[in-house]
Formats: sequence, C-alpha cells, structure tokens
Amino acid sequence: MNNQFGGGYFGTPPITKNLIIANFIVWLACTILPIGDAIREYGMLYWVGSDKFHAYQFFTHMFMHADFSHMFFNMFSLWMFGRMLEIDLGPKRYIIFYLVSALGASMMQMGVAYIEWLSVKARLAETAAAYGVSAAQLANQVFTNYAMLGASGAVMAVMMSFGVMHPNNMVMLMFPPIPMKAKWLVVIFIVIEFLAGVQGSTDGVAHFAHLSGMLWGWLLLRYWKKTHQIYY
Repeated sequence: MNNQFGGGYFGTPPITKNLIIANFIVWLACTILPIGDAIREYGMLYWVGSDKFHAYQFFTHMFMHADFSHMFFNMFSLWMFGRMLEIDLGPKRYIIFYLVSALGASMMQMGVAYIEWLSVKARLAETAAAYGVSAAQLANQVFTNYAMLGASGAVMAVMMSFGVMHPNNMVMLMFPPIPMKAKWLVVIFIVIEFLAGVQGSTDGVAHFAHLSGMLWGWLLLRYWKKTHQIYY
C-alpha cells in the first residue's frame, strides 16, 4: 500500500477514512444515545408505500447498521479494499462511485420489493374486496415495516472493483483464513449472492441490493475506462 497517507500499509486515504468514521459515529449514536432507536427508525430506507418512507432515506440508510458485527464487517471490508481503490480512482470519482453504487443498490432492492408487493397485492385481492378496501392498501400495511439499512451495496461494489482493477492481487479471507486472488473472491461472492437471491433466502440480507451495487460499480468503471478517465 502506498504510504503517501502515512502509516505505511495501514495508511488510509481521506474519503475511505471519513466514511468509516461516519459509519462508526452513527452506529455509536444509535447504540448509546436515548434517541438511538429513533435515529435508526428515521434513517432506514422503508418501502416507498409505507407511511414511514421519506426520500432522504435513500441517502441515510447507507450509514445505518443493524448491530456492531454488521457495521464492523462492512467497514473492515471498506478499509481492506477501498484504500487502494480510492488511490486508483481519485477522491472525487471514488465518492461518486460509492454513492452511485449505494443508491443503485437501494433502488434495485426497492424494485425487488415492488415485485413482492404485487404478489402480495394479488393474494389479498379477495380479502380486500370482502372488507371494502383496496388490495393496495392491505399490501402496504403488510409492507409497512419493510426496510433496508447498511453500506453493503456500496462496499460490495468497492470489493468488486478492486477485483476488476487488481485481479491477481492476493487477499486473505477471514473465514476460512486462506489466501485467494481478488478476481476469484469476486466471482465467489457474485455466485453466492445470486443463488441466495434467486432461492429467496430468508436470512434478512438484501442479496439483490449487493448484486446491484456491484453492477452499478462495474458500469461506472467501464464508462470511466471507455472515456479514458481511468486505466486498468
């Protein structure tokens, strides 16, 4: 790792460092402050048909995390892969990359939620007619607490882009602790996320958001490469 930011290998460029600090501060606020639950409640991204939805949540949700492990693994991955990517892209392109990937991920997840909402709406049509209400209203009630939070979409995009730009760099997995080329790590994650998403995993993870984050990140890299703004 280039040591221009100090600290040798552990040196961290400013955007990556500030993103990690911001996420940690928000997690700390949600954990220790009396209004912590309210901060998380207002910051999560709710289903657009929910009374709890606000447009600003497309931005704030990426700084919210369910618990310490959720925040830690996201920020550790961001630190691990984001440092070199920020140097490769430059701070301006890097923050654009991060935000676009996060927003793209959340929009994709809302698209998946809409498909699920349509299915629920169709199943509730007869019940709605019996009670004299619209099926959409009942479906919205079911989805009132449908929400997503976390930086995972952007972090997965950062990891993917590191693998694209430095495919043969060796990375050390945490579980299991084995070395692997970055390109194979990306392939493994894509396969896992795709299979979990298609199978409708009920683990509470927004798998299609992760895939969408990686897709938007890849599209940005291709655009910048095609316009000769970056080289790899």
